[in-house]
Amino acid sequence: MVKEIWFNLPVKDIQKTKTFFTHLGFTFSTALGDSPVSAVMQMGTKNVIVMFFEVDMFKSFAQTEVTETQKSSEILISFDAESPAEVDEMAKKAEEAGGIVFGKPSEIQGWMYGCGFSDLDGHRWNILHMDMSKMPKA
Repeated sequence: MVKEIWFNLPVKDIQKTKTFFTHLGFTFSTALGDSPVSAVMQMGTKNVIVMFFEVDMFKSFAQTEVTETQKSSEILISFDAESPAEVDEMAKKAEEAGGIVFGKPSEIQGWMYGCGFSDLDGHRWNILHMDMSKMPKA
C-alpha cells in the first residue's frame, strides 16, 4: 500500500527554484538527493516530498512534453497555514521572491482564509487557514 507521495515538478533553473522556496521558509534535503538539475523539498510535519527537476530531465522520465504553465495549469498544490497572518506573510514572501499572487489573501466561504500564488515556473500553489469550528455542517 502507498506509504508516501512525491510530487515531481519541472523547473527551468534549480538554483532559482531553491532560492524562491527557501525565501518562503521551506527546506531542501540533500540526503534525499541534490544535483545541479534536481532538488528535493520537504513540506509539513508529515514530510511531503516535492521533487524539482530541470525540464529536460523531467521530460526524459515523464516521456511527454511539459505543460506551458503560463497558459494552463497541470496541478494546484494546496497546503495549510496555522493562521491568517501566516497566509498574509506567505503571500508577501512569494511576491518578494519573484512569484505572482493570483489570488490575494481573503476569506473564503466564511471558514477559510487563503491565497494563491505562482512560483517562478508558473506552478500554482494555494495556502489556506481553515477554521474547522466555522465549517458548515452537512
